Amino acid sequence: MKASIERSALLKAMSRAQSVVERRNTIPILANVLIEAGGDTVNFRATDLDIEVIDKAPAMVSQAGATTVPAHMLHEIVRKLPDGAMVELVDDGTSGRMEITAGRSRFSLATLPKEDFPIMASSEYECNFTAKAPVLRRLFDKAKFAISTEETRYYLNGVYMHASQGADGMVLRCVATDGHRLARIDADLPIGAEELPGVIVPRKTVTELGKLLGDDDASIAVSVSETKIRFATPEITLTSKVIDGTFPDYTRVIPTGNTKRLEVDAAEFARAVDRVSTVSSERSRAVKLSLDEDRLVLSVNAPDSGAAEEELAVAYGDEHLEIGFNAKYLLEIANQVDRENAVFMFNSSGDPTLMREGNDDSAIYVVMPMRV
Repeated sequence: MKASIERSALLKAMSRAQSVVERRNTIPILANVLIEAGGDTVNFRATDLDIEVIDKAPAMVSQAGATTVPAHMLHEIVRKLPDGAMVELVDDGTSGRMEITAGRSRFSLATLPKEDFPIMASSEYECNFTAKAPVLRRLFDKAKFAISTEETRYYLNGVYMHASQGADGMVLRCVATDGHRLARIDADLPIGAEELPGVIVPRKTVTELGKLLGDDDASIAVSVSETKIRFATPEITLTSKVIDGTFPDYTRVIPTGNTKRLEVDAAEFARAVDRVSTVSSERSRAVKLSLDEDRLVLSVNAPDSGAAEEELAVAYGDEHLEIGFNAKYLLEIANQVDRENAVFMFNSSGDPTLMREGNDDSAIYVVMPMRV
C-alpha cells in the first residue's frame, strides 16, 4: 500500500476513528485502525465490536492495499505534524511495519494483519430514510442529558428512537429518562420512517453521532433493523448495535392534568438556579421554588454551609406553591431551552412537573420533585 494524504484530511478521519477505539483493550487488534487504500480514497475503519465507524479521505493512491496500525498513536503523530503537510503512508506487506513520512519527519508503526480485523456484519435494514443533520442533532442533543448511567437498568442507557403519534400526526420521536427526569423530543416524520421499529441507541453511539452531525447542510441516510442502526453521509458511515431491551412505557409518567402555569425567562432562571445552588451541599443539592402571583423565590438552605435566596419576576397567576428540585436536574432542563421563555406546569409539591419551551410541544421535559 502506498498513499499520500493531506494532513488536515487525515487528521479529521483519524480523530473520528480513534474516538471509537477504547483506550484499554484485551484484544490487540481492537486498538488498531484498518486502513484501506484504493482508487482515489483511503478508508479508515475502527470498531469496539459495538460501534463501527468508516471514514473516507481523498488521497493519491499509487498502490492499493490495506493494513492495520495503532489508532491512538497514528492520531497523535498526525496531530503533531505541521499544518498543510502531505503525509505519505507506505506498507510493503512483508516487514510488519507501516512507514509514515511528512517533510523531514519519519515514523514507523507496527502493523497487525488486516485479516484479523473484525468487520461488523452488514444487517438487512428494514427501514431506510433520510433526515437533515440539524433535525437529528436536535433530537439527540436535547434528549441525551436524561440518559441513565445506571448499568443495572441497561435499557435506559440510551435514547429511544421511534415513530409515534403526535398532536398533528405521526412524528419521529426521541425519548430518554433515568427515572428522575425525562426528555421527549419530536420532529416531522421523514418519508420512509413510517415502519421504524423502536430502537434504543446507546449513549456512546449518541456521543459519536454528534461528530457526524456538525454540518448543517448534510443529509444523513438512516438505516434501522431490530439489532443495528446505521447513520451515513458520503464520507462517513457509523454503524452501531442497539440496546437489546424494552424501553418502558414513558407516556405513563408524562403528566396531563397539571394546571398551575409558570412562565419565566429561561436564561435568567438558569443563572438564578446556578447562583443559589452554589451554597448547597453536594449531597442534597435541593433548591426550593416558592411561587406567588407573578413572583418566584428560589432558595437553598444548607445548614452545614449556608443559605441563599433570589427573587425573579415571572408570569404566574395560581395559588401559592412550594416545591423542591435537584438543582442539577433543573439546570440541565433549563439549558435545553432554545427560546426565550420556559413554561413549567405544576400540579402539587409531590407530583412530577412538566416543562416546555414557550407554547412549543415538540420538546417536553418531566422532572420529579424533591422533598425540601
